[in-house]
Amino acid sequence: MSGKLPPAILSKYVFGRTGAKDPAVIIGPKYGEDAAVIDLGDKVMVVHVDPITGAIEWLGWLAVHIASNDIAVTGAKPRWLLDILYLPENTPEEIIDKITLQMDKAAKEIGAMIVGGHSEYTPGLDKPIVSMTAIGITPKDRYVTTSGVKPGDVIIMTKTAAIEGTAILATDFRDELISRGVEESIITRASEFIKMISVVKEALKLAGLGVHAMHDPTEGGLLGGLAEMAYASNVMIEVWEGRIPIAEETKIICEALDVDPLKLISSGVLLAAVPKNVAPRALNELRSMGIEAEAIGIAREGRGVILHRVSGSSEVVGEYVRDELFRLWDELKSRRRA
Repeated sequence: MSGKLPPAILSKYVFGRTGAKDPAVIIGPKYGEDAAVIDLGDKVMVVHVDPITGAIEWLGWLAVHIASNDIAVTGAKPRWLLDILYLPENTPEEIIDKITLQMDKAAKEIGAMIVGGHSEYTPGLDKPIVSMTAIGITPKDRYVTTSGVKPGDVIIMTKTAAIEGTAILATDFRDELISRGVEESIITRASEFIKMISVVKEALKLAGLGVHAMHDPTEGGLLGGLAEMAYASNVMIEVWEGRIPIAEETKIICEALDVDPLKLISSGVLLAAVPKNVAPRALNELRSMGIEAEAIGIAREGRGVILHRVSGSSEVVGEYVRDELFRLWDELKSRRRA
């Protein structure tokens, strides 16, 4: 089974095995947190690493933006990047050219520099993988965490659900979509969603407004991101499906592939927990930047996530939400083996 390790496995084998303790580490390995936070005196250094394993066509572009998003949601501007490029043996030079050009362009777009890394031909791979480390610095009194949600907070999301997933499905599953009757014009529009992946500008804007928590809902989609915020903060987050914006292209593609868009990788969406009195200003600021934003729920006492479906049913979301993209890749591999 592909995808993130479940929280129970992380707690058992990963979170407690961190080597020598360092008092400068304010936030280390922890469920739901987007980045490590290191004390530098009056400032903090924020560090994050992320592998891109579920995409092919936009690998370099996604590697930069997704790692950088996880820095920005802490309130720090991403400044330095280090990548590890794992290539299948006999990878054509054109593929390397494509990946590194994408990384260069994406880094320039957010004003970050690639300062190092490693590249290799790796035995056993069937497609390239990039692991990207991003680093930023912010004032010590300004950093934001995933685990800061408080009862009474309004939950705001930007843009539309499953932005990254829609773009990946439109590019990497294009032939499958065409065979299932999806119009090429819809697939082409959906592939352009890749241009909306960055949340750096909006995250830095909200960081200055007194938000309690922010999160970049990647693997596990919107519901996975909400679960990480809720369980990390020890609060109950209640959301309404009818308030969650979903683009028409996303609806069509997800329906064709029998995918739940709320569980599909959602980089490009920013989740924020905002004090009730700050929410109107936060929404106005985002909309003034030309960024769609909606209040989709509220935090209250308790622990977990409750999703109220438009059908009238309600469901409890657990700590671990398996991403629909990885389910599709696993199904594709099974069909190929058969």
